[in-house]
Amino acid sequence: MTTSTYTVTGMTCEHCVSAVTSEVSKINGVSDVRIDLNSGNVTVVSSGPLDPDDIRAAVDEAGYEVTDPA
Repeated sequence: MTTSTYTVTGMTCEHCVSAVTSEVSKINGVSDVRIDLNSGNVTVVSSGPLDPDDIRAAVDEAGYEVTDPA
């Protein structure tokens, strides 16, 4: 298992959390997505290392932006 954390900007409510969780969960190998709305941290658990560009693309598809790995 691999755990990675990213900082996402623009999330302000539970709908935002749901949208990001839904898109990131679609990435092959992702088994869990945990989001802290207050900090903007998105923690992704996967079966192996993920390409950060895949995470960025999924977050972008949800309408938000990855600013940095946390």
